[in-house]
Amino acid sequence: MFDKIYGAWLGRSAGCLLGQPVEGWKRERLTRFLKDTNNYPLHAYMSSDVPQHILDKYQIKNRGQVYGSSYINWINNVKHMIEDDDMNYTIIGLAILEKYGFDFSPNDVAESWLMNLPLLHVCTAERVAYKNLVNLIEPPLSASHRNVYREWIGAQIRADLFGYANPGNTEKAAEMAWRDASISHIKNGIYGEMWVAAMLAAAAVQDDVEQVILAGLAEIPEKSRLARDVQRVIEWKKEGISWEEASNRIHEQYDENKPHHWCHTISNAMIVALGLLFGDRDFEKSISIAVTCAFDTDCNGATVGSILGMMHGAKALPEKWIAPLNDLIKSGVDGFGLVNISELAERTVKLVRSNPYVKIRGKSGC
Repeated sequence: MFDKIYGAWLGRSAGCLLGQPVEGWKRERLTRFLKDTNNYPLHAYMSSDVPQHILDKYQIKNRGQVYGSSYINWINNVKHMIEDDDMNYTIIGLAILEKYGFDFSPNDVAESWLMNLPLLHVCTAERVAYKNLVNLIEPPLSASHRNVYREWIGAQIRADLFGYANPGNTEKAAEMAWRDASISHIKNGIYGEMWVAAMLAAAAVQDDVEQVILAGLAEIPEKSRLARDVQRVIEWKKEGISWEEASNRIHEQYDENKPHHWCHTISNAMIVALGLLFGDRDFEKSISIAVTCAFDTDCNGATVGSILGMMHGAKALPEKWIAPLNDLIKSGVDGFGLVNISELAERTVKLVRSNPYVKIRGKSGC
């Protein structure tokens, strides 16, 4: 159990770190940069230690504020997993379950945010919801009041801990994700978090990627726009097309020049499904596809890495993707700071063992 959950934490960190420095880049710019640095297909962390003409061509900088860091987090600038909202939400999910238990309420989530997560460390839908909460607009109205981002990707990236804590129980994972998402999102914004949480619960006990995706879809409305578009990616895989062609089809459907498209739950969920299906269970190939497709690169790399990390376990993850983390993660969540990733995994396992909704089979697995 520890190996799988530790693998999920590490995989999420690695995928997030891979995608963070190019978040917001358009696909053409990203692809050309990778080719000019002999990193296409993507097979290594991206570095700013490149010739000056490449730095100039792609307007690459090292200095820049990213959450708690004063550097852009190219691999040559990091000594551990850096702070990112994708990882902050996984950590605060752990804190919520440790404090409030498995029957936490949306109001408990709101309280935890206000107590432990600074306003400027959250974005889009979460920032609007945060301001609503401060103004005493409680869930679920906090999700919809003046919140134009309510179906964006924010909730989808908050799902992981609820999947980690419910290995094998996709329904409970999705239901916990619903409670969490409902303070900031509606409809497909909520379904994205439910889908990812259920996939992670399934990945703990299932080795078939398509079955993991279908297990996630089984927990959201069958006729939702999210379910429809993820099913399309499954069909594309069966057609036998390349991942590049599948990426082209997503870009034809969703315009990366529109913020609403590149940050929406559905467009990025399609990329997550693409990375999982066309990556053929290979960790490196899967996270690399998810990032190379552009859109929300760190979010998608993190989600795909988390699921593959859960499926394979920490011991099976490639050293070149894990070693730069040094088993450390910096967090903006109060009470965590710089903490060992293995400690977070140990605390998650402790939660699993206390979870009344999960049946434990012996001491070594679920």
